[in-house]
Amino acid sequence: MTIALIGAGAMGGAIGARLVATGTALRVFDLDPAKVAALVELGAVAAPSAAEAARGAQAVILSLNAAHIVRAAVFGAGGVAEGAAPGTLVIDMSSIDPEATKALATDAAARGLRWVDSPLSGGIPKAATGELTLMQGGAPADVAEAQEVLRGVASNQTRMGGPGAGQTTKLINQVLCGLGFLAVAEATALAEAAGVDAAMIPKALAGGRADSAILQEYMPRMAARDYRRTGRIDNMVKDLNGAADLARLTQTAMPLTALCAEIHRMLTAAGLGGEDQAALMEFFAVRKDWGPRKDPA
Repeated sequence: MTIALIGAGAMGGAIGARLVATGTALRVFDLDPAKVAALVELGAVAAPSAAEAARGAQAVILSLNAAHIVRAAVFGAGGVAEGAAPGTLVIDMSSIDPEATKALATDAAARGLRWVDSPLSGGIPKAATGELTLMQGGAPADVAEAQEVLRGVASNQTRMGGPGAGQTTKLINQVLCGLGFLAVAEATALAEAAGVDAAMIPKALAGGRADSAILQEYMPRMAARDYRRTGRIDNMVKDLNGAADLARLTQTAMPLTALCAEIHRMLTAAGLGGEDQAALMEFFAVRKDWGPRKDPA
């Protein structure tokens, strides 16, 4: 089976590397030649355009940053729709707006293409081990086919409903993750201020109700100020904005998510948008020269 990959950034590159490692014949296109070259070194084949990547491929995987980029990559000049044969399965692993996804799926169907939205959770570390969690939307038969294509990169795949249902579920995932990252950062700051070794807390709480994957992975990193990137704060802003749009559409109150989004926006405005979620610790940083104001003599 030949698979086309459109988008070889941090996440797309990790997905592509795993696909090649598990024996997939991968044809890749990205606007950045260096990102393509990294996958070619692993055994992928470079394509000069999205259309050429899709030509003859049994499925096309998209890993892109926004709905308008997805639309351009599929329906724009030199896009997937120009090269893909009728009936080709398009699997969008981007994290984008559910309503935009529904429109993309409708337009794809009009061009004879099948569409599955399959956003992910687990990030680069889980892609490398083939343990991504995928939440999917689309026709049952199309999702089943997508799950077969992606079985080498994912350990948990769930069809949530029709087009857009996967993206809706991803927004819910991001609400839980965004709040979780912020809670762990706040708890880390409290532990440090109170003189408790924050790096020991995950072990102490393992198996209890407060335990979570975010606690186990991120509190030691936050305590060590280890900001090696596996995600981006500004990407979380994008997803929390999407959740806010969905909340307005459904008239759902989300006060905690709104606060979480504002803190992420503050850090992005401060120049930390490209940093990992562990850098939420910078929100709680206190300068040692701060203190009660002293009136001039």
